[in-house]
Amino acid sequence: MASITLNHLVKKYGDGFPAVNDVSIDIADGEFLILVGPSGCGKSTLLRMIVGLEDITSGDLLINGQRVNEKEPRERNLSMVFQNYALYPHLTVYENIAFPLRLSKGKFSDEEIDRKVRAAASTLDLDEHLERKPANLSGGQRQRVAMGRAIVRDADAFLFDEPLSNLDAKLRGQMRTEIAQLQRRMGITSVYVTHDQTEAMTLGDRVAVLKKGILQQIASPRELYEQPANLFVAGFIGSPSMNFLPAHVQGNVFGTPLGDIPVPQHAAGKMPPDGSIVLLGLRPEHFEDAKFVDEAIAARGTTFDARFTHTEWLGNQQYGYIRYQPDEAVQAKLNELAQDLDADEMQPQLVVSLDATSRIRGGTEGRIWVDTRRMHVFNPETGENLTRDAEAGAELTREAAEERQAEIERARQELAAAG
Repeated sequence: MASITLNHLVKKYGDGFPAVNDVSIDIADGEFLILVGPSGCGKSTLLRMIVGLEDITSGDLLINGQRVNEKEPRERNLSMVFQNYALYPHLTVYENIAFPLRLSKGKFSDEEIDRKVRAAASTLDLDEHLERKPANLSGGQRQRVAMGRAIVRDADAFLFDEPLSNLDAKLRGQMRTEIAQLQRRMGITSVYVTHDQTEAMTLGDRVAVLKKGILQQIASPRELYEQPANLFVAGFIGSPSMNFLPAHVQGNVFGTPLGDIPVPQHAAGKMPPDGSIVLLGLRPEHFEDAKFVDEAIAARGTTFDARFTHTEWLGNQQYGYIRYQPDEAVQAKLNELAQDLDADEMQPQLVVSLDATSRIRGGTEGRIWVDTRRMHVFNPETGENLTRDAEAGAELTREAAEERQAEIERARQELAAAG
């Protein structure tokens, strides 16, 4: 296993464009780090720089404290799992997994190769498929074969380049679980690239969010969700996305298209001057049909009346959609953010979570309660989260690291007990 250190890494192409721009990350031994962001943000380029498939323009890459900028990929002892699996169609599953060992030309005996291949196949539940060809396997099985080839190399780290993007939604969920469990059992350093924020939130110990080659924030999934550093991170992490409601600062209230909202205590003293425009960040679950909020909880937020365009009932939950009249200047900023997030435009609407039994429907008006204690306030020009509690966010990441270490220890003990 290995620690990987990225010190001010920069990658510029011939036209001078920085695909990766001054990225610094310390990846701990055994950590599962996710690189996430929209298309073209530099995440795959950064992964290829780590494995040695892309030259480094400037900065230092260290593996276990040793600078490896000029080392060839084969000298870095890293295993890469590609998006397209990169399997040899004419070879059996057994021979595909054994292939990197046979490339070593005499380093491993036939007995050692057989032991390693069968151990990897057992770990990945491929024992019954060793004599089959890739064409006769499902997408999930082919992905496991690609992972088996990485495992047998006894590499210091696994690098995954969008390994699940070719699978259907159900199989992606299954493979996420398998990759997470495998990584926990082996405790091997892993760097995983994805554009899917659900994968990022469910797999990683920490997640590094990239935008146009620049690192926006690196933290545990929970810190990113609850204490985003800026508008981009807040809008990228979470499904449905965070709502951004334009507001005018008016003393101790925010004037919004849906009515006045009192400035919550955690935002007091952090606001720009009266008359300034800010964006209120509210996640769908911060709302509820006021009929389902008891008095004790209601006092922690505020209510407003709104007309719903439509609702979506999903059985165990329900979402309502509220349109509002946007401020033109703010809408331009939101559309700019939408483009950063790979969307055409950002609709001037709120998506609110409702109790599954709520009778609010499209075309009707309802009274909605919002938990203002969990509200974020953003500067629309800089994107800065004015209400971010950095200390509380850091504590969330510390807790996640402790829980993760305990989980790895339990997995190792269970593996040792199983013999």
